[in-house]
Amino acid sequence: MIDRLVVFGGTGDLNARYLLPGLAALRAAGHLGDRFRLTCADRSETSTEQFREWAAAQLDRYGGATPVEARQAVVAAADFRRCDVTDADSVAALVAGGGPVAAYLALPPGLFATAVTALSRAGLPPDSRIVLEKPFGEHLADAVELNRLLADVLPEEAVFRVDHFLAMSTVENILGARLANRVFEPLWNSTHIAEVDIVWDERLTLAGRAGYYDRAGALKDMVQNHLLQLLCLVAMEPPISLGERDLRDRKVDVLRTIRPFTAADVARRTRRGRYVAGRIGDRDVPAYVDEDGVDPDRRTETFAQIELELDSWRWSGTTFRLRTGKALGADRMEVAVRFRPVPHLPFGHDGRVGPNLLRFGLAPEDMTLDLTGTGSAARTFAPVRLAARMPPPDLPPYGRVLFDVLTGDPVLSIRGDEAEESWRVVEPILAAWSADNVPLYEYPAGSDGPAS
Repeated sequence: MIDRLVVFGGTGDLNARYLLPGLAALRAAGHLGDRFRLTCADRSETSTEQFREWAAAQLDRYGGATPVEARQAVVAAADFRRCDVTDADSVAALVAGGGPVAAYLALPPGLFATAVTALSRAGLPPDSRIVLEKPFGEHLADAVELNRLLADVLPEEAVFRVDHFLAMSTVENILGARLANRVFEPLWNSTHIAEVDIVWDERLTLAGRAGYYDRAGALKDMVQNHLLQLLCLVAMEPPISLGERDLRDRKVDVLRTIRPFTAADVARRTRRGRYVAGRIGDRDVPAYVDEDGVDPDRRTETFAQIELELDSWRWSGTTFRLRTGKALGADRMEVAVRFRPVPHLPFGHDGRVGPNLLRFGLAPEDMTLDLTGTGSAARTFAPVRLAARMPPPDLPPYGRVLFDVLTGDPVLSIRGDEAEESWRVVEPILAAWSADNVPLYEYPAGSDGPAS
């Protein structure tokens, strides 16, 4: 296990909200020993003492459920260094000596190539690892070039392109429900499943992330990575094992079966929107274009929906709908599998029967199955719901991400060819939206999204 983590972008939002609390959770679970050292770096003029005060405040704010002893241990293990990721000498001083290091690039994707080049010139100690956050690059050509740069530095198994969605316990629930239950796997195909909705709707607005989000938008921020990853788990063929090669091979197979979008497909099967002023709960929300740090001329979407078709024996004829939006009226984070209706009802009348629907809740993590039963009156129907709340995971998603990085388990990281295939799926959509070939609908904050 690597006991040295270097975070580039050390005073950024990612470190504050997720990495520091993830490390505290690892410490509380007994996975980090006293030898562990955390070095955080960026270009700010911050001393180690100031950084520790800042880190303690972030842990109180975002990791308050973790025992105070664990939080204090992480703060005590941390130091801060000023570093310019464009300067190989500066980077070399940060990663040199002391055995292998995990270099975590908590940076905007536009800086990945620069940082990887600096790491290459600096030289990493043997058995080191590089960690990159989503999105992996900013377009397909960027991802291809980034993969080339990384291959010159480390072997593929030492590169962690992380997506914390894969570290949610719901991910294992999806695989478990599919592969460990005979009642589901024989039905897991287009003969029985009409539609699959993969949804991440949230009431949250920008939350101070305009600097990143306004350049990315909903499609790059959520669909190109998180939601496509969930699609892979729902649609993959059963892997031989859950080892890193078997699982990731089957995920790549899914991405390769997605039917490429034509111009007509983009117009017919995609939607985008941007929220205007409205009200969410008891608070007034300004229009997206009036948020601090937003450039209205970018026409950045805050809502994205795409419908995919998979050209495979298993899924021909099933629609996969991926949807995400900000500033909506309700949080809805789920994978919903809608089964086809029965072909005949022998009840002598046209009673209404709801669809069989299997839902995997992502936040909170639960699972429900909607069926149809008989009602209190003769020959009537009534909905029946079977529900289970999943036990809380031992580690939060970023705790699991960091554990896999430090122990060298790449099974839940994105392989290089997988990252490129994900960009291949969305590039025609990005091009059409950039050319305004698809309308940018407006929807009031607090609504269900664009009406059209």
